[in-house]
Amino acid sequence: MLTCPHCHQEIPPDSRYCSHCGRPLIPAPPAGTEPDSTPGPGGELTLGEYLKTGWQLFKLYPGGFIGFTVLYFLLGVVLHGVPVVGPIAFMLAHTPLAAGYLVVHGRLLTGQPVEFGHFFAGFQSHRLLPLILLGVVDQVLITLGLLLLILPGIYLAVAYMFASLILLDRGRDFWPALEESRRAVTPRWFGFFAFFLLLLLLNLAGLLCLGVGLVITFPVTYGAVTAAYARLFGLSPTFS
Repeated sequence: MLTCPHCHQEIPPDSRYCSHCGRPLIPAPPAGTEPDSTPGPGGELTLGEYLKTGWQLFKLYPGGFIGFTVLYFLLGVVLHGVPVVGPIAFMLAHTPLAAGYLVVHGRLLTGQPVEFGHFFAGFQSHRLLPLILLGVVDQVLITLGLLLLILPGIYLAVAYMFASLILLDRGRDFWPALEESRRAVTPRWFGFFAFFLLLLLLNLAGLLCLGVGLVITFPVTYGAVTAAYARLFGLSPTFS
């Protein structure tokens, strides 16, 4: 048996992520390099490992994830109750809010301390506008793709999976982040499509549990995506 260098618990010798603390056990590609032949979902690193890592990360900070998810959905309910302006406001706030999940998961993966305030890192002045623009452009292009031939919209929904993480981790502007994600995902698109469907089914299961399950499946989904990003791109050790 091997020992995790982070939490010092025993782990199976073929593990790539610690089953106790969720942190990666293999060196990731250096931040700032382009993705190469590193396996994506469906390759050497399986979809199940991404989900398992997302679950392990959730268990490191369950109160924070549940509290923020409840706050996220309450805000959505309140804003959608305001005619016209409310839904627009929530659409603009969605990507900065979702960035909070990614920041907290990224900090946990890199062994940094977390606090509830990190969930609002997407509202920092230097990130807010790029994240809003990324969310708006992302949704406009995906919607247009769905309206035209459906398949282009599905392609973009999967291809833009890592755009927010690239913006947060590498400091890219919104359009370079979208394009960098698309270029990295496209060679492995069908594997990531399977990953996308798996996450969709996971949240559908959470919704079927009277909606209560979403407070767990929603953050686990973002944790799995962050784990996949760390494997494909490498995650900066000071990600914040």
